[in-house]
Amino acid sequence: MADSQSNARLRAGAGAPTSGVIHVRTRLTADFTVVSNALAQRRGSAVTVGVAVYILSLPTGAPVTIAALCAHFSEGEILISRALRELEAAGYLERRRERLASGQIRTRTYFYDVPGDDGPGDPPVPPKPPRPRVRQPVRQPVVQETASALREVAPAPGFEVPEVAESPAPGLSDADPEAVAVLTALRRVDARLVLSAPEAARLAPAVAEWLAAGVGAREITELLTVRLPDRFRARPASFLAFRLRETPLPVPPPAPLPPAVERPAVLPFQTCDGCERAFRAQGPGHCRSCRDHLVGERLRAVG
Repeated sequence: MADSQSNARLRAGAGAPTSGVIHVRTRLTADFTVVSNALAQRRGSAVTVGVAVYILSLPTGAPVTIAALCAHFSEGEILISRALRELEAAGYLERRRERLASGQIRTRTYFYDVPGDDGPGDPPVPPKPPRPRVRQPVRQPVVQETASALREVAPAPGFEVPEVAESPAPGLSDADPEAVAVLTALRRVDARLVLSAPEAARLAPAVAEWLAAGVGAREITELLTVRLPDRFRARPASFLAFRLRETPLPVPPPAPLPPAVERPAVLPFQTCDGCERAFRAQGPGHCRSCRDHLVGERLRAVG
């Protein structure tokens, strides 16, 4: 016997809320990410929650540098770096300095679903690349996976690499004040050219060299700010360092020539009336030998 059907409108559920959000659930079997309520409902910045959920959705090994996150989100470097610091302070994000057997140093980024989780313990060892056919020394590329300026790599098991003392960063107090003033004034031309104190201290010697070569502050500012890209792939300090390094210094003006020394006028050649020998004199006459001979004859005639 066929089932009975009714055209009457279904009665609204007694438990449906009269206000607020009503979820329409869909069971997902692929392309989904599990996020804890503690993270999704975290109070504070929405950028921090959005960055955290985006990092959780990425596969292992995907780049999560500030440049990579800025390429995905519309927020700038300041908000993205602030979100990463908040996640690191909350325990979701961890940055480990690890060293490989090659001596390279790398900063690896670990993201935890639950803050405070110890994780797997030892960091995963990256697979070894296949050996090339021609045996040549291969330089391993330094991978920068975080906003930190340090590059770090993990040591191989059973191999200890001695610690290398890092040279201290130059202080801003030791830099040329005029060069530092030129660098700090760049943000007035372009708001993106904001430099930290260590960055200004590293760029100050190159700017001081330009100033010593006779280039004015206005010319240096125009050189560093003309035709800037729409988006920086790295810190603005790296772009400014490239321009200061690749632009040739102006050729210094030539030294002034010494004052010209006036030479005496050169007398013309004359032909001696006695011996017809050529000699220099103001007018025609006798040469020195003939004049001496004539004077001797006159003296003898007088005597």
